[in-house]
Amino acid sequence: MGNKKKKSRIDEEHGLMQKIVALCKRRGFIFQSSEIYGGLKSAYDYGPLGVELKRNVMNEWWRSMVHEREDVVGLDASIMMSSEVWKASGHLSGFSDPLVDCKICKARFRADKAPKVEVGTEVTFRQQGKTVKQKAERDYVCPECGSPVLSEERAFNLMFKTSIGPVESDDSVVYLRPETAQAMFVNFLNVQQTYRLRLPFGIAQQGKSFRNEITVEHFIFRSCEFEQMEMEFFCEPDQGEKWLEYWKNERFNWYVELGCKKENLRARPHEPDELAHYAAGCYDIEYQYPWGWDELEGVANRTDYDLAKHQEASGKKLTYFDPLKTNPQTGKQGLHYLPYVIEPAAGATRSVLMFLLDAYDEEPPSESRKEGRVVLRLHPRLAPIKVAVLPLVKKDAGLTEKARQIVKQFWKNSINAFYDEKDAIGRRYARQDEAGTPFCLTVDGQTKEDDTVTIRYRDDMRQERIDVATAVQTVVDKIRE
Repeated sequence: MGNKKKKSRIDEEHGLMQKIVALCKRRGFIFQSSEIYGGLKSAYDYGPLGVELKRNVMNEWWRSMVHEREDVVGLDASIMMSSEVWKASGHLSGFSDPLVDCKICKARFRADKAPKVEVGTEVTFRQQGKTVKQKAERDYVCPECGSPVLSEERAFNLMFKTSIGPVESDDSVVYLRPETAQAMFVNFLNVQQTYRLRLPFGIAQQGKSFRNEITVEHFIFRSCEFEQMEMEFFCEPDQGEKWLEYWKNERFNWYVELGCKKENLRARPHEPDELAHYAAGCYDIEYQYPWGWDELEGVANRTDYDLAKHQEASGKKLTYFDPLKTNPQTGKQGLHYLPYVIEPAAGATRSVLMFLLDAYDEEPPSESRKEGRVVLRLHPRLAPIKVAVLPLVKKDAGLTEKARQIVKQFWKNSINAFYDEKDAIGRRYARQDEAGTPFCLTVDGQTKEDDTVTIRYRDDMRQERIDVATAVQTVVDKIRE
């Protein structure tokens, strides 16, 4: 009975992901990269709606983390950096996953992500069409066929390696960055001194990172090319624990404020045995994905590890000078020291998937509505299209002209509006529901009489008449609620 329940849950989770993938393709959110050539695994293209959604997520993060704070500034660093950066940070020697090959089905996978079993357990699996039993010599089995017959583990470096310049040599080797964080550490003093910043302060950055993942999974959740939203918050060493708690709460609440259901989020503290070697503490902000709780964002106390490593490797001082502190060794006013760093590191790509999953809803038919509907209940600030303007009758030139005039008014106010005149009005509403558009304005015969339109609200399908002259401000006010 237990196995049937487990299979039912897995089927349900798989079904939801299938629906999300299908919706993304159908409505132009996300496409498989190089699709006409069979597709490139782990690479995705963001279509007209997808690029808007991702930009909105990243803009909301930037607004919250940079534009609404006095103590955080921005940076846009090069994707390619000196190999010495990655040597000093430990990425060249230690940024790897344990790679294992299954000797039965030839699958290649990460040992730390494989299904767990007890050592010595008798495992049943299929080999050449026959059922075979064999004791597990390790605490995991192949995720594809369940076999315990595995190769030795070997370290697989996740960084993409290339060369810069016309001649390939050891001196021309560069790497595509696996994270945006290191550029903020090596630019710590550049930013601090040119902007005359006093502790505590942060440096924020968004951008693409690249990891040659062994296992790519769950659509855009884990891919080789992704976008990050990271901030390094520099503070006094004895303030690290306080600021870790502060940023954990700030980041958790950011998702809730943008409409994520609170019950689908949790802030999980890392156990001592899972902390990274550089971290004095860490929280994972996790989301209840269809496959279970998984990381959405990490908030870590990285101590002074990164600044110390780059200072040692480069030979350049990266200390902060505090004129108000007394040097305990000399007794003189003024102290040089390495700050601690609190790092909220979010995935823009993962956030897009999370918001899609959390907003997805299916409404069954009702007495007042014969057909069910699929609706994306995205927060209006995240919605790719803010408002759709729909002439009720395509053949009425007066209505189409008026509708296009209204659309232009939204554009002039930097609001992404969409004009649609194809198909019956019900079908047009349905398309906008699936796109997550929070408001639809219908231009009809009454518009020509009193210059009013019908506004339809996505979430409850309520409709009311408003003046055309106030339509833009009405939508703006609703978005800001």
